Amino acid sequence: QVRLSESGGGLVQAGGSLRLSCAASGGTFNTYGLGWFRQAPGKDRKLVTTINWSGDNTYYTDSVKGRFTISRDNAKNTVYLQMNSLKPEDTAVYYCAADASGYGYIPMDDYDYWGRGTQVTVSS
Repeated sequence: QVRLSESGGGLVQAGGSLRLSCAASGGTFNTYGLGWFRQAPGKDRKLVTTINWSGDNTYYTDSVKGRFTISRDNAKNTVYLQMNSLKPEDTAVYYCAADASGYGYIPMDDYDYWGRGTQVTVSS
């Protein structure tokens, strides 16, 4: 059983930056694909970015390309999301998830483990 715990959320002004962390316990972290998802109020949860088990394959949804960066540190069992040039529309609860297949870029419903989320609020 893998447990995921997100941290690093908060309130930031538009144009600012935040770095989210997601620490994993249990399982074999270095074999999992990982993803960050977000859910804005009243909207469905959506994919933000993914990274495969080795870290050499990433995916970003168009709205965050060039602003967000996903990375992983397998020695620390942690995945990060560096968010720069934040916009009010980035406001959401951000979730990390782990994919036992290792690919990362798979349908959201196929992810195996989820964290509880961390709130990110971007003020205008």
